[in-house]
Amino acid sequence: MRGLDGVGSTPRSGVGTARWYRPDADLTLPDRPAPESVDTEAELARYGAARDAARAALRDARDRTAERVGEDEAAVFEAHESFLDDPTIVEDVEGAIGDGTPAVHAVDDRFGEAVAQFEEMDGRMAERADDLRDVRDRLLRALLDAEADEPSGATATDRPEPDDGPGDPGDGPVHSGPARSPADLGALPTGTVLLAERLTPSDTAALDPDAIAGIATVEGGRTSHAAIIARSLAIPAVVGVGEALESVADGETVLVDGDAGRVIVDPDEEHRAAAEEDGPDAITARVETADGRPIEVAANVGGETELGPAAERGADGVGLFRTEFLFIDRESPPTEAEQYEAVTAALSAFPDDRVVVRTVDIGGDKPVPYLDLPEEENPFLGRRGVRLSLGEHAALFETQLRALLRAAATEHGDRLAVMFPLVSRVEEVERAVETVESVAADLAAEGVDHAVPELGAMIETPAAVFVADALAERLDFLSVGTNDLAQYVMAADRGNDAVADYHDPLHPAVLRALDRTTAAAADADAWVGMCGEMAGDPALTELLVGLGFDELSMSAVTVPEVKARVRAVDSGAAAALADDALACETRRAVTDVLDLDDRAE
Repeated sequence: MRGLDGVGSTPRSGVGTARWYRPDADLTLPDRPAPESVDTEAELARYGAARDAARAALRDARDRTAERVGEDEAAVFEAHESFLDDPTIVEDVEGAIGDGTPAVHAVDDRFGEAVAQFEEMDGRMAERADDLRDVRDRLLRALLDAEADEPSGATATDRPEPDDGPGDPGDGPVHSGPARSPADLGALPTGTVLLAERLTPSDTAALDPDAIAGIATVEGGRTSHAAIIARSLAIPAVVGVGEALESVADGETVLVDGDAGRVIVDPDEEHRAAAEEDGPDAITARVETADGRPIEVAANVGGETELGPAAERGADGVGLFRTEFLFIDRESPPTEAEQYEAVTAALSAFPDDRVVVRTVDIGGDKPVPYLDLPEEENPFLGRRGVRLSLGEHAALFETQLRALLRAAATEHGDRLAVMFPLVSRVEEVERAVETVESVAADLAAEGVDHAVPELGAMIETPAAVFVADALAERLDFLSVGTNDLAQYVMAADRGNDAVADYHDPLHPAVLRALDRTTAAAADADAWVGMCGEMAGDPALTELLVGLGFDELSMSAVTVPEVKARVRAVDSGAAAALADDALACETRRAVTDVLDLDDRAE
């Protein structure tokens, strides 16, 4: 038995048979012909066809991921598609082709430069290199497949035999696993522990979570898109193990401990038994702290396909129903009937639990082409969320409210709650509530059954934090969206990897914003929840309980562990921990207080 250390990505464990995935075996490029022998027009046409094929494949991957995992995780493929049309990359590739470089080499050269630039950066920016590799490899496969069908210059038959690398005789263990291309990944045998130098988002989205016992990679980071998808699929994963992983041979028994960040080769019976018991089972009952304080642990969902998995993992209802995903990937807005059906489906999936619906949050990083949203230099600081609902898209907002108020009158509708996104002014809440009352009056005049649900606001802006007391007095609840709150408090675009280190919910300023919000809610006798990524981190559960949150909502995969952590928390000790964290002046001091040294800068 030997252990290899990496970075835990999915806090679960699994044991299975190692199989190496080496997709580069399919991407051996032919020798470069002389520039004068290259038919540039034909190569430009091949490049265009490859872009079309890659675009179609990315859209298929996006749809498949949205159905299996969720809309948020699927959005990465929309970003990948933008790489295909990046004017700088396209111009460089086409320029190289015009100078006599075959399309396959022009793509490899240009994307290789971009990948290298990302890899030289730190943190999350370096992890975005995998996204570029994903797009590059799609283009290369399309071009190489076309070469094999219609030779032009150097063909597939001219390619050198691939070097098997560490699998060559005398180089150590032979890696002869079955996975050689992305198409193989969806058909791996049950009990596979997939080993790879790295995995792209497309690779990970193709995996069958019922077959894969775990993932371990030589490179990669916890915040890469591939790691995020693996977590959403609940596949145990350890990334960034390093070259030591190459010592593992196909066929060996491997344990992947995604909590401790450790890969164990040939584990003994004690370790195997511990892995099989790893992570709490789904806790269907509601939970309370060790001293009896109830904490609601709900799930964030983007559509009906995510309701079943959330219920199976024991979620106490839905803490964030992202209704904007009803508006995406279609040519016109959803009808009132469609929205009513989506919300009643969520209520039926959780008949005894609360379902919190966020009114449509479009704009910013969620463009909807058919709505003709304004093009803004900084859309995150422009018209989005409730600003659009109270402005040029008031009719859209009223249609949604009609569906919600009708759903509130159904059999399970008394558990419906509705919250308004990106609130920054008291007047916005007052106008939103007035609109709810107006819609209710219209439905009453029409003789349509309806009810007014609980109403709340999302706390995502510093302005909302500072007026949280006034908001709580007018509403039933507040819900903190830590992704956007950290972005605005720290003035760090959460989509800009160059400032990823600033986008940090453990910064003292963000923690004090959370404390101010929970205190305001408590003073007004309103309940307060959190629906950002921070809520789903079990290592922070005690802190959030100590800060005074009544509800935590997260990706369904972490619901069981957070529920188990809640049961182990003593409210008094948690409050003392929160006080110590709030007294800190630096992030490093916060991580020391929380005993999170591995997260310190």
